[in-house]
Amino acid sequence: MAAVPAAPLAVNGAVKTAVTSQAYMESNRVKETKNLISELCRQFYNLGWVSGTGGSITIKVHDDSIPKPQQLIIMSPSGVQKERMVPDDMYLLSPTGSVLSSPLPKPYPHKPPKCSDCAPLFMKAYDMRNAGAVIHSHGMESCLVTMLNPLSKEFRITHMEMIKGIQGHGYYDELVVPIIENTAHERELTASLTEAIEAYPKTTAVLVRNHGIYVWGDSWISAKTQAECYHYLFDAAIKLHQLGLDWSTPSHGPTHSFREGDRNISLSAKAKLISNNDIEPSRHCIVLDIEGTTTPISFVADVLFPYARDNVGRHLDATYDTAETQEDIKLLSSQVRDDLEQGIVGAVPIPSDDAGKGEVISALVANVEAMIKADRKITALKQLQGHIWRTGFQNNELEGVVFDDVPQALEKWHALGIK
Repeated sequence: MAAVPAAPLAVNGAVKTAVTSQAYMESNRVKETKNLISELCRQFYNLGWVSGTGGSITIKVHDDSIPKPQQLIIMSPSGVQKERMVPDDMYLLSPTGSVLSSPLPKPYPHKPPKCSDCAPLFMKAYDMRNAGAVIHSHGMESCLVTMLNPLSKEFRITHMEMIKGIQGHGYYDELVVPIIENTAHERELTASLTEAIEAYPKTTAVLVRNHGIYVWGDSWISAKTQAECYHYLFDAAIKLHQLGLDWSTPSHGPTHSFREGDRNISLSAKAKLISNNDIEPSRHCIVLDIEGTTTPISFVADVLFPYARDNVGRHLDATYDTAETQEDIKLLSSQVRDDLEQGIVGAVPIPSDDAGKGEVISALVANVEAMIKADRKITALKQLQGHIWRTGFQNNELEGVVFDDVPQALEKWHALGIK
């Protein structure tokens, strides 16, 4: 192994060289970790996670006397037959990611040694999540699951026993794994992986579309266990998809209804229909309420209602002569006449056009304010409010708010051909 001189490491104000000393770099703990990576890569090769020299693994050299952020890092090389790796093929890195020792070149047909292309991504998991090990898999399941919905930025699954193997999750929880887009070179994924880790503080993995997955854990056992659970769940989702079942819902019920003539058909026939893409959605369209369904109730009460109340006069003045607003005024006037007859509090007479535009608008504003204050559910008010809000959105004075799961749900339904 080619060694690099150790740089002093400051710990609690004192200068220490023990962590990167030649003796420590050649210690049994370092050797055991290199042996462990070689053994794990052979297992991962048999699982189909690191075939074709793809995939990688890195583990911190555990030592109770050294804080995890300051522990040395063992990392597998790039472009190497993973099932044939030996301990001497490994790279030894400092806690900051600089190479302390690298493997010696091997004769043809071996390529010159090169540290894993995943190194910058591995370091992000170490730095941002205080990980003890990181696994990068090219397992087929982790690749195919990102293709089930090419528009989705997340993989979601719930009510599966193996979810319990993911840190911080239980059987009833919804497991959410962010999906980032692939790039030509692995190192170019660093920025998007960083953003995903920041955006999903509970996740212990990031999927790369059409590529694979990065999984980390507090230790190599935690990372390995979770990687196995993730691959199991991905495989389950793919199989449920093939059966026309929804893996993201607690019931895992059918995503489509299948009929042949007027009779139901067997599950195996359903699977065949799916494979032939000869399917009919059980729902042709979904109608959604807004308030409390796609949008927080507070947005309506705290933003939309005050905006309509404060802009009634301006809206009526600017659009007074349009056919739409004249229809709104006609409807409001009719409602006010009924209110006056019934003695509704806050109703005031609306003068005729002869009184002038200003007087008519003033009376309309007074009535609308009283209706809003009383929270009345009447067509005349709702129609005018809708026109005021539309203008507000068009003028960029209003900006819509939706719950986080709304875009994902809409994308999923759209991908299934449901309007």
